[in-house]
Amino acid sequence: MNKKENIRLTMVSIILSMASVLIILMMLRIQNSAKYQELSQKAEEEYSYAIENYFPERGNIYDRWGRLLAGNEDVYEVGVLLEHVKNPTTIAQVFDGINDLEYFDVLADAAQKYDAETSVYARIIDFLPPGAIDALNQLYQDYELENPLGEKKNLPSLRGLVWYPHLKRNYPENNLASNVLGFYSFKGRESGEGFFGVEEYYDDLLAGRPMDTFMPRNPYHLEELPEVPAGASLVLTIDREIQAMVEKKLDKAVEENEAESGTVIILDPRKGEILAMASQPRINLNQYWEFDDKFSQEEPFNRAVGAVYEPGSVFKVLTMAAAFDNGTVDEKTIFNDPGRFEYGGGTILNWNRRSFGKQTMQGCMQHSLNVCLAWVATEMGKDAFYEYMQAFGIGRRTNVDLGGEEIYPLSTPGDSGWYPIQLATNSFGQGVAINPIQLATAISAVANDGKMMKPHVLKAVIQDGKQYDTAPQVLSVPLKKETARLMTSLLVKSLEEESSNALVPGYSIAGKTGTAEIATDDGKYGTELTNVSFVGWGPESDPQFLVYIWIEKPKSSPWGSIVAAPIFSSIVQDLVVYLDLPPDEVIEGQIAMGN
Repeated sequence: MNKKENIRLTMVSIILSMASVLIILMMLRIQNSAKYQELSQKAEEEYSYAIENYFPERGNIYDRWGRLLAGNEDVYEVGVLLEHVKNPTTIAQVFDGINDLEYFDVLADAAQKYDAETSVYARIIDFLPPGAIDALNQLYQDYELENPLGEKKNLPSLRGLVWYPHLKRNYPENNLASNVLGFYSFKGRESGEGFFGVEEYYDDLLAGRPMDTFMPRNPYHLEELPEVPAGASLVLTIDREIQAMVEKKLDKAVEENEAESGTVIILDPRKGEILAMASQPRINLNQYWEFDDKFSQEEPFNRAVGAVYEPGSVFKVLTMAAAFDNGTVDEKTIFNDPGRFEYGGGTILNWNRRSFGKQTMQGCMQHSLNVCLAWVATEMGKDAFYEYMQAFGIGRRTNVDLGGEEIYPLSTPGDSGWYPIQLATNSFGQGVAINPIQLATAISAVANDGKMMKPHVLKAVIQDGKQYDTAPQVLSVPLKKETARLMTSLLVKSLEEESSNALVPGYSIAGKTGTAEIATDDGKYGTELTNVSFVGWGPESDPQFLVYIWIEKPKSSPWGSIVAAPIFSSIVQDLVVYLDLPPDEVIEGQIAMGN
């Protein structure tokens, strides 16, 4: 190499060195500029981290004694990472027939071509229990021993198969108290929500608050997963054992009486706590998607709060209580029943179309005389009658804490659809519509010294490790204490003197039957189709339960005294054991001894 060439190379080296120094200086200048810092921070936020949405664990639901009615269980989603699949045929063979999966559908998913942009992962199945995953993992390991890394195409391999745990709503009692609980649509995963009952009414409380957080895209930069507080857990007033007993007896009664459906409510009139609430049909909440098969479009999920109907003679309890309370009648009042009563352009007849002659007010209730109650209501006057009915909450929501409560407005004087004859017919529960919890709540005022308590199923909320108990609420006080006790005593005597099928040996029970004729399409009433019911409470000295029974369209008999009253007796004979209520003679003995 000559001297001239050396000089040329030296010059090029110097120029390149100077350019490198300039580039380095420029880089240092850029890195220290405010604009670079801004862009660098933005890139760090947008490309190094992603916003992840974490959903809290849904709160549990317990009965009043802490027995689990709704909770969560671990399940798994199973899928394939397409980049690592070695033998899609093996995967299709393993899942063929599981939860109705078909071989060629699984094969189509597992054999998809990997694409880093559009095709990375394919889900095969979801909601597999841990036991199935254990078996799947064992099979995976067995294949790995025979065919490490899945390199041998002629041998089976589950390479690429992955599974991820998550929570699923679980109802350990299946269909028990399903009408009360409602359900959570867990198949929706992130879009799930509560439907009906407790799951709907307290959906926000149970669900908790989802949390958005920045998560590093590089898993090695992840120090710990964020802690998302679980949703609140609920303790209900429902007693699991009483609920199970009631559902069993209701199902048997509906079947034996060839009825369309039935409803039973048991509540504590002192607090408004609902101890049991059962209706038909019911579904296995773990298979909530069968709802559409069990319920017609117009059919309420819980008839105890969502079905509106004419109650019939059980309504007479409210009419007579109101008349006693405002002084229209008293225990000595005599009504000479002629068997018919003309009023407002209509004629009122008794249930058997006969007259009963001279009757006290107890006799009017004992024989369930429509004519007598119509006379009582007209003597009271329309203003006083409807004021009392509104005080009892008729025509208004109870606001029970369950999704799906429906009501029918109470037509009163001055409304365009009200006619004078309605004062007479409303007195015995015809031409007025209620739902079961509405009427049970109204009559509970008679059982609770005149105070009407708000019905509810929530006993306590558990959140952040603390329990918050709910307090009973008074809805109204429609009756004086003396009136309530007088009515209770009157209805105890009424049942005893007629030797009612509702009687419970050893216990003094107040109660009233109901038979409501169902109007045909042309507006006529007859005994071909009826709603039969019974409402009762006790013990007389200190009522601690009220039971309301409604059986729809029984074929065995159209009368509440024959169909509903024996169901009441059967339920209460078990109920007093669950509630540990001693017979009357024991209580009387304790009183005599000064205890």
